[in-house]
Amino acid sequence: MNAATSTATFSTSLEVISYPAVANVHRTPILFVHGAYIAAWCWEEHFLPWFAKHGWNVHALSLTGHGRSRGRVDLDYLTIDNYVTDVAEIVAALPSPPVLVGHSMGGMVVQKYLEKAAPSAAVLMASVPPQGLISSALGMLFSTPHLLFDLNQVMGGGEPSVDSLREALFHQPVSAEKLQQYWKLSQPESHRALWDMTLYNLPHLDKAYKAPMLVLGAEYDRLVPPNQVYMTANTYGVRPEIFAGMGHGMMLERDWEKVATRIDEWLCAQGL
Repeated sequence: MNAATSTATFSTSLEVISYPAVANVHRTPILFVHGAYIAAWCWEEHFLPWFAKHGWNVHALSLTGHGRSRGRVDLDYLTIDNYVTDVAEIVAALPSPPVLVGHSMGGMVVQKYLEKAAPSAAVLMASVPPQGLISSALGMLFSTPHLLFDLNQVMGGGEPSVDSLREALFHQPVSAEKLQQYWKLSQPESHRALWDMTLYNLPHLDKAYKAPMLVLGAEYDRLVPPNQVYMTANTYGVRPEIFAGMGHGMMLERDWEKVATRIDEWLCAQGL
């Protein structure tokens, strides 16, 4: 855990990066959940300090097997349910039910968490749809087979190429230095969790608690394209919002602040 910026006490072997609100404007904390192949660091780059500056107590979790969290040696056996348990563990230590913000695989984790409990609100960013990864995989097979191959290499413990990382996460310009930094921080993902998201452990919508939900996507997302964002939004009965000129890594793109601002505005409109 990053103790220097902590605003809550977590007796856990999970890495949690926390930033206290500069001024206590909002009573509800926010918990950010990262996607596959990365960890909590993706939120610290821009989102955590920005939301703290705007009055939110914010926390970013590295799921088991990711970042500095426990379980790295067992990564390939971890399930989506293990990741949901991680979220529940951190939620239990917070003073009130948080807003859950999940990106990509993290969005699927948030959806599965809704089968256990209701957060104050849920934000799905470029999320795996409740129908799973099959459509995404087929789309990449026909449009960018080299990218699908490289992701499979990462699953096997290999390293992604820098060019593939750029193509997977970014549409807007990103400096070579930043790209190298992100490349060094990327890691393999659990085969089991990816299979869960493909077929074996998709959300049971009839069991899901209802919570206010914001569904966001990116115009040039190669991993979760806009048609899948619409699929997610239609399933939950909300209107999707697609950010023009952006790629999958919405929290790291040059225009990341547009996404942060929209989330902040929407949460304020919910009275949080």
